Amino acid sequence: LPCRGQVVPIAVPIPEEQEEDKGKLCHHACSAPGSSFRKPKFINHTSKQCLLISVAAPKLNLYSHPAPASYPLISHPSPIQELVWLLHKALEVAQLEKRTCTEFLAAEGEQERLELLRHYERHAADLRGRLLELKAEGEDLRTSLAQRDAHVAELQENVTLMRKKNHAKQEVILKLLEKVSACLADPTRTVSTTNGLEAQTFRQLNEDTENLKDDIEAYKIQNKFLNSEIYQLTKLWLNSSEQEKSLMVKCAYLEARNCQIESRYLGVLGKLQENKVLEPGQREAVRKLQGEDPLQGDLNDVLKLNPVREHDEYGFKIIPDYEVEDIKLLAKIQAQEIRSHSLLRQDAGDRLLLGRWAQYLGGRPADNLCPSSELKSLLRGGVPCEYRPRVWRWVVRVRTRLCQKSLTSPHQASRQIQLDLYRTLTTNQHFSSPSSPALQQLQRILLAFSWQNPTIGYCQGLNRLAAIALLVLESEQDAFWCLVAVVEAIMPQDYYTKTLISSQADQCVLKDFMAEKIPRLAAHFEEHSVDVSLITFNWFLVVFVESLPSDILLRVWDAFLYEGTKVIFRYALALFKYKEEDILKIHDSVEIYQYLRFFAKTISDGRKLTNIAFSDMNPFPMKLLRNRRALHLERLQGELRELEAQQREFVTESAQRKDLDTILASEDDEEL
Repeated sequence: LPCRGQVVPIAVPIPEEQEEDKGKLCHHACSAPGSSFRKPKFINHTSKQCLLISVAAPKLNLYSHPAPASYPLISHPSPIQELVWLLHKALEVAQLEKRTCTEFLAAEGEQERLELLRHYERHAADLRGRLLELKAEGEDLRTSLAQRDAHVAELQENVTLMRKKNHAKQEVILKLLEKVSACLADPTRTVSTTNGLEAQTFRQLNEDTENLKDDIEAYKIQNKFLNSEIYQLTKLWLNSSEQEKSLMVKCAYLEARNCQIESRYLGVLGKLQENKVLEPGQREAVRKLQGEDPLQGDLNDVLKLNPVREHDEYGFKIIPDYEVEDIKLLAKIQAQEIRSHSLLRQDAGDRLLLGRWAQYLGGRPADNLCPSSELKSLLRGGVPCEYRPRVWRWVVRVRTRLCQKSLTSPHQASRQIQLDLYRTLTTNQHFSSPSSPALQQLQRILLAFSWQNPTIGYCQGLNRLAAIALLVLESEQDAFWCLVAVVEAIMPQDYYTKTLISSQADQCVLKDFMAEKIPRLAAHFEEHSVDVSLITFNWFLVVFVESLPSDILLRVWDAFLYEGTKVIFRYALALFKYKEEDILKIHDSVEIYQYLRFFAKTISDGRKLTNIAFSDMNPFPMKLLRNRRALHLERLQGELRELEAQQREFVTESAQRKDLDTILASEDDEEL
């Protein structure tokens, strides 16, 4: 049936007697008011003349007067509808043929008609090709539809099968539930298994359960016995471990004594060489002895502490040496085990840090680093070994200026430098031997600095600063300028002068910060009359050299060279914060001092220490540090002036007393 507003062709038979009036009839139908007819078309169909009329459903008003016959529309599919559809298609074809014939007849010449024929032939060929394509596409669609129908049928079969299985399982579950309920209701009732055999009763099962409980108790007793044996073996192992550590300490003590003997031996040789009484041959013999490696045979007999790896890439000992009186602290320290565990845990973090530095330095010239927050963050995390010399050279170059003074002339501090050379980083393999080339380089660096800064000349502690710079930069000139940068540009003025007044001021500032950042520990120290400056003074003077493990020490120096002395305060506070709970457990001042002497060497988690220093200690403004330093410096300078005035007064009084004693003695002589 046509929908509302749909145009449907309707074939209406016309009687022969009305054939003449069909024109009028059509004109009347088309011109009738409210009609929805289109222009009628006439075709011949099975020897009957029919009138095709386009109708707009649902209106069906063919004539204004009653029609001779009515043809109702069928509301269900029927051959009539198919006939109507075929007639509609035939009408379209006829219209197309008519239009074609009209164009063909309207052509003026044979050439135009021929062109029209060719055009329609090509069009017909295209239509035939398209028809073939549509047929192929239809075949493909039918094949796909068949495959999908088969897949749907297969899925339906699977669903049916799964439903059957599920139903069977539910039935089995119901049966088992019924059996369990029956067994719980009647424990003496026997249950038949699936293979037809009679199962045990619940009483028998209970007996088996009791037997199993007895077996478990027996196994528990056996386990306790084995645990006691394991405990005894562990105690034996710990005792042997303590003995091994004791032997290691004794070996370290012997090595230290050996170094002291070497130092004294070389000192005696130096004095012999300076003795003018010796003949030239004897002086030559002394010079040869100085060039040799003394006590080499004894060194070869010394027990090796770690046959696998004793030193890191900078020559520092992985297992530190301890003095004999500190054997009691070894049980608390266990530095080797802690450090090995820490290194294994930090491999992934080290690879990430190396990648960040490689990305930052990639494509940058060696001398074209610029201060930035990104560089500051990277330096706080530490510099990888392969990039550390390059970064340190840049930082030193930024902080120093060129100097043209001679670096090799003798100086009055050369004797003190010579004495301190053999006490520099004695646990480092580059400085452990008196004939090491590094010691000669270090001597030249310190001598050059004494000329560079005559106000300071030389101060104990500068040898350690220069030694660290020499180990990392591997160049005398770069190490010299690094020392200049630390003393003259980074550290406050008068930090290494004879009075060490700036160093003392920093100790007062540190105590103020401890009272603010870690008040419990500061109160604990005050309660037991512990002066932390006895421990921390050396930390500040040499920037933690020989106080921290080498890997953490170099990480501290990375940030120290870039940010300055504020880093020393941060790490000093972080060290106390790291071990705060352990220190609070000690309630004897002597034990606290003993613990503070070595606790920094037991810290191996450098990342945790760095997080405490740069996160937990915030805020840490540099302005506040400068103000407190100036305040304490002014107070100490006033005390120093008073002390100097008292000294001058004492000297004056001593001179007057001596003059008076001289006068009295002369009068006594005259009387005699």
